[in-house]
This record gives sequence, structure tokens and C-alpha cells, in this order.
Amino acid sequence: MTTPDSSTAQLADLFFRLGKRIRHRSAEHLAPVGLTPAQARALRVISHSDRPLRIVALAARLDIVPRSATAVVDALEELGLVARGPDPDDRRSVLVALTPAGTELLQQLRDTRRQAAEDLFLALSPADRAELTRLLVALHDATDPTTC
Repeated sequence: MTTPDSSTAQLADLFFRLGKRIRHRSAEHLAPVGLTPAQARALRVISHSDRPLRIVALAARLDIVPRSATAVVDALEELGLVARGPDPDDRRSVLVALTPAGTELLQQLRDTRRQAAEDLFLALSPADRAELTRLLVALHDATDPTTC
């Protein structure tokens, strides 16, 4: 017999295992282009900004310390995917923006990510996908955004 506590524990276990599987697949898709998941996420965050970002702002959006964001930007800059530039409003700060190569790679990654998601959710019927989406949105909206 399944008790509420055991069903909650089972649900949590399934979420963590599925999350691990998704992260593993993501890392496999990124390996051929030489990126880590953290670097790919930083590219996505930078691309969603309407203007170049300060390292501190990037760190806040990634929920990491500025020193770690600097290391991620260093690696992306070495790959030619981002460029640093002066901040006209604060000469002590540096702005980070995607390069054309970064924009192109990000589009390839989006295509790969979309295909990976399609492969993952292929096991579900359209109705099941819609229901899962509804449930995940409800869960997302009910949780504290500062913890994710």
C-alpha cells in the first residue's frame, strides 16, 4: 500500500533521477562542441539580455558567485563565443556580449536541445505531454523563484 509520504518520496526520487538523466544527455550533446552545461547556460542567459551584461549581473542570473561567472566567461571568451567590452556607465565594470560565433553556436545548441526534448517526450502521448506541462507549470508557479 502506498502512503502519502511514500508516494511523495517516490515522486521526488523520480524527479531527481529524470533530472540526472536529462543533465547527462545534455552534457553528451554539449561535449562535441567543447562546452560544459554551465557554459551553455551562460550563453543562453547572455542571449536573453537586450544588452551586454556585467559579470555581476550574469552571476546573479546564473545564481553563482561573480568569481565563478568570471571563470565561465574566460572559457567562453577563449572559444571566441563571447567578448568583453568596457561599460560606458562604470569604467570599473566590464560588459559581456555574444560574438557572431556565439550566436551561431547557440542556435545550433537550441536545435540540438529541441531535438533532445522531442526524443525525451516522444514516450508520452500529446494529451500526456499537455497534462505534464500543466502540472509542471503549476508546480513551478507555486515554488519560491529564489531557490532555483
